[in-house]
Amino acid sequence: MSSTLTRERLRECLGDADFPASRDQLVQTAERQGDGEAVRALRAIPPVDYANLTEVFGSVEFADDGTVPDADKHNAHANSVPGLAESATDTAPGNPIVEELGENRGS
Repeated sequence: MSSTLTRERLRECLGDADFPASRDQLVQTAERQGDGEAVRALRAIPPVDYANLTEVFGSVEFADDGTVPDADKHNAHANSVPGLAESATDTAPGNPIVEELGENRGS
């Protein structure tokens, strides 16, 4: 089953939600609106408190733009380079001190 939920539809469905709101509160709001697709999408987001609708949007996958929730974006191919095989990309983590201060600090 593919999702048909759009940002506009979720915005309308959560129009009377009081923020900050927990995932369960958002699900209850969608249930009152009778939008089963929004209920399913909201049940799939992390069980945390959301400060506003923008934070909710960051956790929901939408049909209209093919977005991937932020948690998945962070984990999926963080070091990928378009056009290169995964084995040809630099996946070794750098030294955070060198990255911040530069390699030749001349201490």
